Amino acid sequence: MAVQASAGYARSERAALCDLLTELGPDEPTLCTGWTTRDLATHLVVRERHPLAALGVSGKARAALDELEYDALVALVRRPPRWSISGPALLDRPVNTVEFFVHHEDVRRARLDWRPRTLQRRQAADLWRRIRLFAKLNLRRFPAAVQAEAPGYGRFSAGKGGPRVRIIGAPAEVALFVYGRQSVAHDLALIGPDPLVKRLSDTPLGP
Repeated sequence: MAVQASAGYARSERAALCDLLTELGPDEPTLCTGWTTRDLATHLVVRERHPLAALGVSGKARAALDELEYDALVALVRRPPRWSISGPALLDRPVNTVEFFVHHEDVRRARLDWRPRTLQRRQAADLWRRIRLFAKLNLRRFPAAVQAEAPGYGRFSAGKGGPRVRIIGAPAEVALFVYGRQSVAHDLALIGPDPLVKRLSDTPLGP
């Protein structure tokens, strides 16, 4: 399934995720352990509208969202406030491109009939540029050098150094892997010492 081009990849992923959340309803599973589709929508609203609550400072915002009808909750995800991190386009793309791509796949790939998507080259390149920082953060304690490579897009290194493990695949699949969705990352090659490959596949990564 090909993804259509749009002016902003973060915004197109947001819209596609909201469409899917609406289609499925509030009680479907996601790849986020213990979260339903409603829980995921709540997380996204809190992240953008109540950042202190996202840090655990206040539970009042979450309690208020629990009272909302599901469609109203998804509508809040679909239309973020202008003053949020999603308002200015210059912030939306770096802050939300990976976030909404991964959470869209959290819903898609929790379903038995999911299929990998084919991103347009511009979108794949955008995702590849932005996953580098997340990978370096998520792998900073991994006790080896990790080299991620997407043929035609480039490569980067992460990890603490030492023996090397290579991850080779499409930008979308590498992004999911280094963001902690190793079990559903599709058609990747992992090359390196077997114990390190297994450890990298099993280590919790990402937020």
